[in-house]
Amino acid sequence: MPDKPYISIVIPVYNEEGNLANLFDRLYPVMQGLGKPFEIILTDDGSRDRSLEILKEMVARYPEVRVVEFNGNFGQHMAIMAAFEISRGEIVITLDADLQNPPEEIPKLVAEVEKGHDVVGSIRQKRQDTFFRKTASLMVNIVTRKMTGMKMSDYGCMLRAYHRNVINNINRCQETSTFIPALAQTFAASPSEVEVAHAERQEGESKYSLYKLVRLNFDLMTGFSVVPLQLFALLGILTSLFSVAFAIFLLVRRFIVGAEVEGVFTLFAILFFFIGITIFGIGIVGEYVGRIYQEVRRRPRYVVRKVHGADNEH
Repeated sequence: MPDKPYISIVIPVYNEEGNLANLFDRLYPVMQGLGKPFEIILTDDGSRDRSLEILKEMVARYPEVRVVEFNGNFGQHMAIMAAFEISRGEIVITLDADLQNPPEEIPKLVAEVEKGHDVVGSIRQKRQDTFFRKTASLMVNIVTRKMTGMKMSDYGCMLRAYHRNVINNINRCQETSTFIPALAQTFAASPSEVEVAHAERQEGESKYSLYKLVRLNFDLMTGFSVVPLQLFALLGILTSLFSVAFAIFLLVRRFIVGAEVEGVFTLFAILFFFIGITIFGIGIVGEYVGRIYQEVRRRPRYVVRKVHGADNEH
C-alpha cells in the first residue's frame, strides 16, 4: 500500500463465516466511494469455523486488507485493541462483522470527525434485537451513566469513529480488561454522536450470552468508577445508624412492654436482608480485587500468531 491510509476500518471476527462475504461486498464499495486511502484490519479472535480461511482469501484479493490472527479467543475488545496497535489511519472506525450496523453508515461518522470531533459514537435507531437484548442494553446504559458520569447514549453499539490522537492514547493503556467506548471517552476533548440504522443479524448468533453481558457491565462499573465502593460505604454507614436506632428502640420497648418472643421471624428476615447486602458488597469488592490481581500478574493481554497482508506479514 503506497499511500498512508486516511481511514482505518477495524473489525473483530469470531465465527462469522456466514457474514464475511456479504460484509466485504457492502463495505468495500462504501470505502471506495469516499475517495480517500483506506485500510481494513480484521482480527480473527480464535474462530472455530472457516472465518480465518475466508479472511486469508480476502487478503489475497484486496490489497487494503490486513488480518490479525490470534492464538486463541481473547474477546472482542482485545481483538479491537490488537488492530488499533497496527492501524495507521487518521480516522479509525470500529465495526462489527455481523452487519447489524450497516457499513453504509460509515460516511456519517467520517463527516462528523472531519467537523472537529475526536470521538463519534452512534445511536441505533429502530433496533432489531430481542426484547431481552433491548432491556439488558437499556439497563447497562442507565447504570453505566450513573456510575461513570459519562454521557453516552448507546454503550452497546460498536460502530464508532476515533481520531488518531485518541487511538494513540488508547494504545498507551495496558489494561487486561477494558471497554473501548468508555476508555475512549476518557480521552475525548470533543465527543459527538450520530444516529445510525440497525438491522437484524443475517447469519450466526450473538456472541454475548447473559453471563457475558453481566461481565461486561461489571467491567464498565469497576473499570471506570469507584462509585460502587462508595455506595456500599455509604450504605454501611446508614445501616450502622439504623442498627443503633433499632437497638435503642428494642431496649426501650423491653422496659415498657417487657420480654416477649413475638417478632422473632421479623428479626430473622431483617438479619438475612443485611447479610445479603453484606455478601453483595463483598462481591463488589472482590471484583476490584480481581482486577488488581489481573493487572499485577502482567500477563500478555492477547497473543498474535500472525499478521497477514501488505508488508506486515510475519
